[in-house]
Amino acid sequence: MAVAELWSKSIDIPRAVRWHDDAVRIIDQTLLPAEYKEVDLVEVDELIEAIRSLRVRGAPAIGIAGAMGLVTSLKKQVEGSGSEFRARLADHAERVRLARPTGANLAWAVNRLLAVADQMAEASNSDLWEAMRREATAILEEDREMCRRIGEHGLALLHDESTVLTHCNAGALATAGIGTALAPIYLAAERGMKVRVLSTETRPLLQGSRLTAWELSRAGVDVTVLTDSAAAAAMARLAVDLVIVGADRIVANGDVANKIGTYGLAVAARHHGIPFYVAAPSSTFDFTRASGDEIPIEDRDGDEVRRGFGRQTAPDDVPVFGAAFDVTPAKLVAGIITERGIFVPGEFAELRQA
Repeated sequence: MAVAELWSKSIDIPRAVRWHDDAVRIIDQTLLPAEYKEVDLVEVDELIEAIRSLRVRGAPAIGIAGAMGLVTSLKKQVEGSGSEFRARLADHAERVRLARPTGANLAWAVNRLLAVADQMAEASNSDLWEAMRREATAILEEDREMCRRIGEHGLALLHDESTVLTHCNAGALATAGIGTALAPIYLAAERGMKVRVLSTETRPLLQGSRLTAWELSRAGVDVTVLTDSAAAAAMARLAVDLVIVGADRIVANGDVANKIGTYGLAVAARHHGIPFYVAAPSSTFDFTRASGDEIPIEDRDGDEVRRGFGRQTAPDDVPVFGAAFDVTPAKLVAGIITERGIFVPGEFAELRQA
């Protein structure tokens, strides 16, 4: 399938990460929804800052930006010696890989470029750089296609007039395509189905209200914002058909790491008899870790809670539990929607082989 065919012709979908000459162009998501601004990243320090500050975010998009940014950061080194180029590659790769530790996609994408370097041990700097640029572009294009396929599989879970509850942002802003958790929503809209989305604010940085509501509303999708604390009440009162969220890492037993608050939604969904689904590409799976207990959880700066949008909302001397992610046990997950189909947690033989 050609890349052009992966984009809806009738729905306005943002492009969160793409090439602009030899720079990585991103949408600065810290400014949304008040301001739309694109930023070009060239240097490795710019890339790492953009990832850590959430200018670019979402596990797939971070992986893509990491791979593309690693390539871009080495452009000036091509004219140097081979040993200097490869030393700089190793240093930049390690720094990028550690920019955000919880998501699996970032290290996965960086490792793909390092594999290219290993396979081309005798290549010139310019030949290696071009090969890594092609690999980063392949990661970008594969993600677009994977998003579409995730959407096609997830679409089978929806019907006309479905109400879907989602958390954080797992849409176009989190990927290079039409998203993961929002991909079925976009395809439903493309086919003329009426689907209502309930989007949690997703505190403390409000990726649900700032980003998910922004991209769905501009695409003409019926979306309502919920405070995080209203999600259980919405399940009880608003006839929610299913929950679909994204993921930053899925481990061998089916435990899922995702934005903080996901675990609580899964518990509430189980209480209300609402199926809870996770949508993620195969690159988000980490079969080297047996359970969610082994997933590294990133802690964010407490000031994101104390004064996240300028105004102080908690005393400076009060500690903040700043975990950016939580782990949802596999037993609470009805299914994991991937580009290869919908899988029951833990039954991943086909994905392991792939």
